[in-house]
Amino acid sequence: MVSKKPKIVIIGAGMAGLVAAHNLYRASTLSSDHLFDLCVVEGGDRIGGRINTSELNGNLIELGATWIHGIVGSPVHQIAQQIGALHSDKPWERMDGFPEDSVTAFEDGSVADPSIVDPISNLYRNLMEFAKGKKKKKNRIPPILKGMSIGEFLRRGLDEYCAQRLHHLCNLLSSDGEEAVFAMNENIERTYTGAGDLFNLDFNSEHEYQEFPGEEITIAKGYSSIIEYLASAIPLGMIHLSKKVVKVEWCVEEISVNYDGFSTPVKLHFEDGSVMEADHVIVTVSLGVLKSGIKDQHGNGMFSPPLPSFKTQAISRLGFGVVNKLFLQLNQNQNQNQVFPSLQMAFHQDNSCRDESIPWWIRRTASLLPIYNNSNVVLAWFAGKEAVELEALQDEEIIDGVSATISKFLPNSDGIHKCSNGEISGVVRSRWASDPLFMGSYSYVAVGSSGDDIDSMAKPLPISTKDGSTPPPLQILFAGEATHRTHYSTTHGAYYSGVREANRLLQHYNCAVSSELLLH
Repeated sequence: MVSKKPKIVIIGAGMAGLVAAHNLYRASTLSSDHLFDLCVVEGGDRIGGRINTSELNGNLIELGATWIHGIVGSPVHQIAQQIGALHSDKPWERMDGFPEDSVTAFEDGSVADPSIVDPISNLYRNLMEFAKGKKKKKNRIPPILKGMSIGEFLRRGLDEYCAQRLHHLCNLLSSDGEEAVFAMNENIERTYTGAGDLFNLDFNSEHEYQEFPGEEITIAKGYSSIIEYLASAIPLGMIHLSKKVVKVEWCVEEISVNYDGFSTPVKLHFEDGSVMEADHVIVTVSLGVLKSGIKDQHGNGMFSPPLPSFKTQAISRLGFGVVNKLFLQLNQNQNQNQVFPSLQMAFHQDNSCRDESIPWWIRRTASLLPIYNNSNVVLAWFAGKEAVELEALQDEEIIDGVSATISKFLPNSDGIHKCSNGEISGVVRSRWASDPLFMGSYSYVAVGSSGDDIDSMAKPLPISTKDGSTPPPLQILFAGEATHRTHYSTTHGAYYSGVREANRLLQHYNCAVSSELLLH
């Protein structure tokens, strides 16, 4: 009998899926008979997943993943270096790093005094470093409580700070300014973590999240250059676009051998009505898609039979947020020396002090920044319900709302430049929540969940049974940023998960494995 090559199907052509495919294919080609029958199925019409490089007015911009979070030890940085993606003749988003000359202003147009901004920002930074386990407890920082959220912890820290200063300063204006600056920092945190509400972000799990040392940088030739490199090592016919999986059938019991002497335990059903059989499937879809896929556990969900309870409970408990980016093209002013500043926006938290002309959906946006120094393209980040609302707005509504906001924060006085109605000529934004292939941006550990849930996410199916039955092993494997306990929400977390699941299959077939990407 002719031996059958194991059929491996990878669902999703994002970072995790392509890394897994890259490693499996390269390992397979090292054998004389090409060990695996491998393919990648992608529901969309492009590769990259939540990596999506675009262009605006000659500038490379990122609609999805943007930063290499620490260059020392980062596999993404390693690949970017190797393929020459860190240098470009074209301008790109944040090509000069983080802005250093930002202006913090209030919505009445006044500039926040450093005597308010610096102490509050330092307080916030110290609190978050404590939460991440970087600082030892001191100065009456609130104790760690089981089930506490980051939002509660931060507010307790602010209350402690204000209580200590109460007998020194009872100025209402200063107090409101401090509250506004603290909230501004919280809004930055919302975009970092993906948690639309920091009161939903678990405190006790925050210290497990690991960061690479070194500077944070963007990729000159775009994040998509990493994706293109990974895909370039895979034969063209191996990646199938516009093949959306609607159901995954798998086996929890022993299966009989087919008439041809072979058996395939997994069947994939596609939106176009076609069916594909496989021995192993690596699922790399987003946590948002998985949450949607387990809602109906009566045979109408994404998996049949339904996933076991340990898996569905982990999927349900973990958080999955929406973060969107808004790029605005500004017309060149007649005065070429007049440029848009790096604006940090401290909104009033007291409803009675709020300017009614500023729309609600921008009030939790922390900044409007040129994408690099002197650029006429500015960027704002949105998270949570405001990010969802951004997707539903018409371009004209966005232009009107942003223009109204800018006119309040940057009145044409005291040398601060004005951007009035009509100066915004272009709008580009991401729409991660409404895209059915993603249903959000990235994961976080929500209150009520833990790193154990992330480990449960990563466990392959089926699990060992107590009844002695032996269903085919490793039918469904899971990869993606939400399956990495210490690097969730990142591209390198997705990368590591792809390596992990490729190695799991290579070990199953007694092949040599690698903890690194098999580079050219």
